[in-house]
Amino acid sequence: MKIIFATAALTLSISATTSVSAQSAQERLDARYDRALAAGYKALFLCSATANAELNGATRTPEGIHQWELSGIQEPLNEIIRDLPYEIVRSNPERLRTIVARIAARDGVSVEEKLAEFDPAFIATDASRLRYVKVEWAEDMEPRIANHHWGNGCVLMPIGWKVATMDPGMDVPPTQPYVQPLSPIEEPSMPSLEAGSAAFDGKTYGEGSRTTAVLVMHENQSMFERYADGFGPSTPQRTWSVAKSLAATLVGYVLRQCPECANEPGAITTISSGQEQLAEQGWPQLDRGLVLPWTPSAVEPRREITVDHFLRMASGRYSDTAGNRTDPLYWGGTTVAERAANWPIVHKPGTVYRYSNNDTLMAIWAFRDWLEENPPQQFFELVGMRHTVAESDWQGNYVLSSQAWTTSRDLAKLGQLYLNDGVLPDGTRVLPEGWVKYVSDPSGPQPAGTQWGYGAGWWTFRRPEGNAFEGIPDDAFAARGNRGQYVVVVPSRNVVIVRRGEDMVGTRFDIAAFTRDVLAALDE
Repeated sequence: MKIIFATAALTLSISATTSVSAQSAQERLDARYDRALAAGYKALFLCSATANAELNGATRTPEGIHQWELSGIQEPLNEIIRDLPYEIVRSNPERLRTIVARIAARDGVSVEEKLAEFDPAFIATDASRLRYVKVEWAEDMEPRIANHHWGNGCVLMPIGWKVATMDPGMDVPPTQPYVQPLSPIEEPSMPSLEAGSAAFDGKTYGEGSRTTAVLVMHENQSMFERYADGFGPSTPQRTWSVAKSLAATLVGYVLRQCPECANEPGAITTISSGQEQLAEQGWPQLDRGLVLPWTPSAVEPRREITVDHFLRMASGRYSDTAGNRTDPLYWGGTTVAERAANWPIVHKPGTVYRYSNNDTLMAIWAFRDWLEENPPQQFFELVGMRHTVAESDWQGNYVLSSQAWTTSRDLAKLGQLYLNDGVLPDGTRVLPEGWVKYVSDPSGPQPAGTQWGYGAGWWTFRRPEGNAFEGIPDDAFAARGNRGQYVVVVPSRNVVIVRRGEDMVGTRFDIAAFTRDVLAALDE
């Protein structure tokens, strides 16, 4: 009996020791992974903030990016990120000629003949072009790399990507047109608007909030425009989840331009989900189940998920964290196909609201073939959002749950497009009739524990049971993003309000109070 007891005690002791050891090993692994993510976060922001500003003719410094975008972020990345060594790698004339010589030798032509194939603007400016950013994070691993793609922002490469692979070839094929940097936008006048000025004091609309830009439009006229030091009309910022509203807008644009492309093989297959409104509006594409890598079988339950479900955050798929935190995609260098497409369902599609980055990513994925031939930049150019860039993962899939860079004026143009019911000033319709009502109608399952409602890719100030925001019309709706990005559209008042910020974790800008005060001021 004693022997049995001793054996049991020894077993318990070994089990406890193993548990402690395993826990310590897991903690060490998690700490290492956090450093890799922090390095990816830093590389991508240094690359995107710098390169996208330079594309617009503006300038950002590493010091300014550390002060705004790289401070007050999520833990534990916040405590890691500042001290990680980095290098911003730019091109130079010697490198350009060396690479062209290598390509010329491969093609059996002279260097001069090969140089003649390049866009002259490319030759003139490549000497200082940002190529990539690398951030050290572990002695035994390659640095994290964010690679700059011409006119398309930056992409984060997978953990372990070799720096050496960045050098042998040309970053951009000679046939790709060079995107000319935009001239700086003229500095705005600043008519007096008390609420607009108060947005910058870090107290009135949220203790510790950090506003970088405010723009108020009324009847398509600028009523107030102001920027924090280091920012200006040409300075783009990451949209974060405002990109979800951009994504919903792009879906509308696709339906307007190409009603049949949702029926292409491998994109969407027709099913019946009983949502008659979509068919009545003439958008049956939104009411069809997706054929994705995980749905090869006709009886796969996830084929009942529609684009409408994805836009309304009602896919029914499992989320391991609130919002389906997509750190492996955003900061780890995985891809949309790897990270966003494979979640199982735990609710019947269309019955439960669950805010999820992955739902928006899949809504865009559904139209990936069309967008490959007609990239988002085409839409941005059409509606005058020429300072906007939609970034992608390293395999070219758009990360339009968060990863777009744009200016306040471009966001105001997005809002104005909705005020005009999807019609441009010259009368060109770019969004389907009824699209504004569709995205701003909180008709699906709704988020719990908030006064906000949710439409299709846009937040609403009213819920099905009514509007709890005093002083704000029922028809108002908004795009909302991390760190205080907001675009508020009020059709009945013909008003667009844009607020940009870099609010630190734990602080919040009260956009509802700000909207109420701006609308009241416009009445005076």
